Amino acid sequence: MSKTRLLLVDDHQVVRAGLRMLLMAEKDMSIVGEVGSGAEALKAVEELKPDVVIMDVVMSGMSGIEATRRIRKAAPEVAVLALTMHEDEQYFFEMLQAGASGYIPKRAAPDDLVSAIRVVSAGGVFLYPTLAQALVADFLERGGTGVMASGEVLTSRERQVLTMIAEGRTNQEIADGLVISIKTVDRHRENIMRKLNLHSRVELVKYAIGKGLISV
Repeated sequence: MSKTRLLLVDDHQVVRAGLRMLLMAEKDMSIVGEVGSGAEALKAVEELKPDVVIMDVVMSGMSGIEATRRIRKAAPEVAVLALTMHEDEQYFFEMLQAGASGYIPKRAAPDDLVSAIRVVSAGGVFLYPTLAQALVADFLERGGTGVMASGEVLTSRERQVLTMIAEGRTNQEIADGLVISIKTVDRHRENIMRKLNLHSRVELVKYAIGKGLISV
């Protein structure tokens, strides 16, 4: 079984040591490197080719937000998971806009972190419950009801696929659950995003939450 390659980015060595001890125990994960700044993270991503970068948000020098933006531009195949003590909504939304696939506070249980890594490494979006609630509020404030009305154009199967995507299911899990091929899942997802004028998995999650397809 291939292991998920992890890069740890945090300007506190004790935090990195704790993460290393926790994640080294996971048989499906491998820590390929650790760095203490956003600038070092950019170089490490290029050299080490991780699957997932676990990124602190607030660091001296280049912030985790800017580092995430640059990493996603240079290596879009790399998922970034924000792990931070800051639960401020501004940081949360800025990290999502920068391209992060997940956001989890450092106070979260170790099992939540491990689950988050597995979700984002499989192409999903992980949002800690309290932060997902902030996403719901933002979605509605930005006119989510107007977007939701367009949901009538979705077929029954497309709504099923949308719900499963929003729950963080991988394409393989969706295919297995609905007894269809992965290619069919991809086609449904493309149709959903085109019909709803959405452009990312995060926007799909926003839509599904606003429609009540998933709860937080």
